[in-house]
Amino acid sequence: MISKSVGRGAALAMVLSFGVLGAGLATAKPTHAAGTSPAIASALADKARPETDTSRDTARKPATLLAFARVHPGEKVGELLPGGGYFTRLLSKTVGDAGAVYSWIPDVASPKSVANFKVVPDVNYTNVSLVRGAAFSAPEKLDLVWTSQNYHDLHHHGGNAEATNAAAFAALKPGGYYFVTDHAGVKGTGDSQTDALHRIDPELVKSEVAKAGFKLVGESKALANAADDHTVSVFKIHDKTDQFVFLFQKPKGK
Repeated sequence: MISKSVGRGAALAMVLSFGVLGAGLATAKPTHAAGTSPAIASALADKARPETDTSRDTARKPATLLAFARVHPGEKVGELLPGGGYFTRLLSKTVGDAGAVYSWIPDVASPKSVANFKVVPDVNYTNVSLVRGAAFSAPEKLDLVWTSQNYHDLHHHGGNAEATNAAAFAALKPGGYYFVTDHAGVKGTGDSQTDALHRIDPELVKSEVAKAGFKLVGESKALANAADDHTVSVFKIHDKTDQFVFLFQKPKGK
């Protein structure tokens, strides 16, 4: 996965750009400034992306997030709870024909949730596979597991955060990454806001993912919003919520 070593100057620049925590992350994957990777730029320019996706780019900052997660061509990616496929399409084009995306919608999801995911089948995204089942799994070891704005769903409507985090850990190659971003809840509220407000306490996410064996190696403030008081339903303010962005890693010896 590592094409070449990264010098100290480049590593420092990356740390300043993305707020990365933890030694050694800079050399874990090829690095680039947000939006400058040719693969990411090409994914954003994909003409098959619907207007409902592209109209959200300014708020969702996909180039920054894809760069922060070190997504690059050839990767095998698992996606948990893909929603309408906003990031599925971007992941598909970034990893390219040599890569693959396995998007998991659990059996407990409503028929509407399944119908809303229109990426499979789509001739523009043939490297994407829809995964169904009670638990997430993939037919090959993965470089990255990704979930955005939907981790809180693992805490209601039949979800199981502990089992899903364990499944993500098992699906990854040693040294693989687990990217999690979601709408932040009030500090100390745990999962009490997941149903009514669709928010979750960031500290609960950290502790749950760590319990599965992961190490927190990066945190970005790209989607932070100090104006959000964390008490309003995300559906009222949509992409203007305060969101946490975490990057976890499976130990290389596991």
